[in-house]
Amino acid sequence: MSHFFSLDILIDQVVNGLTIGGIYALIALGYTLVYGILFMINFAHGEIYMFGSFGGFAALTYFVNSGFAGRHPALSIAAAFIVGMIVSSILGAILERIAYRPLRDAPRLSPLISAIGASIFLQNVMMLVIKARMQIYPDIIEERFIDIGPTSVSYFQIFIILASLLLMVGLYFFIQRTKTGKAMRAVAESKEAAALMGIDVDRIIMVTFIIGSALAGAAGVMVGIYYTQINHMMGFIPGIKAFTAAVVGGIGNVVGAMFGGYFLGLAEALGVLVMPSEYKDVIAFSLLVLVLIFKPRGIFGEVVSDRV
Repeated sequence: MSHFFSLDILIDQVVNGLTIGGIYALIALGYTLVYGILFMINFAHGEIYMFGSFGGFAALTYFVNSGFAGRHPALSIAAAFIVGMIVSSILGAILERIAYRPLRDAPRLSPLISAIGASIFLQNVMMLVIKARMQIYPDIIEERFIDIGPTSVSYFQIFIILASLLLMVGLYFFIQRTKTGKAMRAVAESKEAAALMGIDVDRIIMVTFIIGSALAGAAGVMVGIYYTQINHMMGFIPGIKAFTAAVVGGIGNVVGAMFGGYFLGLAEALGVLVMPSEYKDVIAFSLLVLVLIFKPRGIFGEVVSDRV
């Protein structure tokens, strides 16, 4: 309890909360975009995030082995992000086409079961590829710190916080300002009416999956660079927590997913100041239960279609 009043530890935990909250928020946006348009939960989204992390890992490993990373470390990291996002986007598009589109008019339980099956399948595919061994991200840039008041903050943490914010703000303006974004909101309002207006509904749904998956892939690469260790099960808990963040903010609401991610990250980080760190998962899921009981539509309580 005495640590709670230590300013340097408090600042450390706030930065930690913003860092992990940004990652939760990026993953949560994939859940909320898909729900806003299809009213289904893509429970394979955590595995899409995991595959993105491995895509970035493969790219960085190649650059290190070829010597390119030693000469151009920043370019190597940028390329790893691009590869991770592309891998996740392709996987998201394949899942939409194979696992979800044929079940679009089926009862709601069918795509849910399909999503859970896809999640288990993808976990096992990666387990076979890596032979169930932990993989270590190549360390190509030395971790540095900047002093903020009485504490030091890692450049990696600052990068994750700023990059996640930039991606989320970019997504918000894309949905609000672009022709494709307006088409996404129209499809979320009514697929039939959107089709009558000349909108290719199948294409818009595919684009939605691709965008949400790309953001999850970026989060996967961030986690790999920051935490260094990745494995085939890494998507399960963050995926469930990101779903929790989306529900807390208001499932289907883009701003709500952003808020929910940061809120959950800060709640976990600050919660360990007053209870053992082993209970941080309890904090996350307790918040989910409380929100479902007292505010079942989430804090913001809107879906994408309400914002057309």
